Amino acid sequence: MTRFFIKKWHWILLAAAACLAGLQLTNPPRTNPPVKSDFLAETKPPAGIATCLRAACYDCHSHETIWPWYSRVAPMAWLVAADVNEGREHFNFSEWPKADAGSAAKKLDRINEVLDYREMPPKKYTLIHTDARLTEAQRKQIMEWTDAEAQKLRSQMPAP
Repeated sequence: MTRFFIKKWHWILLAAAACLAGLQLTNPPRTNPPVKSDFLAETKPPAGIATCLRAACYDCHSHETIWPWYSRVAPMAWLVAADVNEGREHFNFSEWPKADAGSAAKKLDRINEVLDYREMPPKKYTLIHTDARLTEAQRKQIMEWTDAEAQKLRSQMPAP
């Protein structure tokens, strides 16, 4: 059996390369729709918090994704596009509910929740994107700011 592979290795490699080349024709679209209402523009967080959020969150959770070179190479293209689409579906910084204080407060609470449980940013993202790694101090700073902003929004809401 191994003798067969030794004799035919170049044909096997050629077939594998042809399959990989064919996969490149099936790459998913990489889109950045227009930003409706940007979180950072609407909430104006301190510069350090804005920098952390942009580095750790915006690639998957906004319409301002910076598509890396490997997002153009199948099969990684499928994984990256799926992650971005899922991230935007769950939470999108480019569709901030500026006119709905209750919804905005809930979204700020959600930021705190995923940071507190260490769900975000995911390890598979921070392995490659070292600038997305949040220190404990950065997590705490973001959580304190988002909590204060959520409380401020709730205080502005009319009583039920």
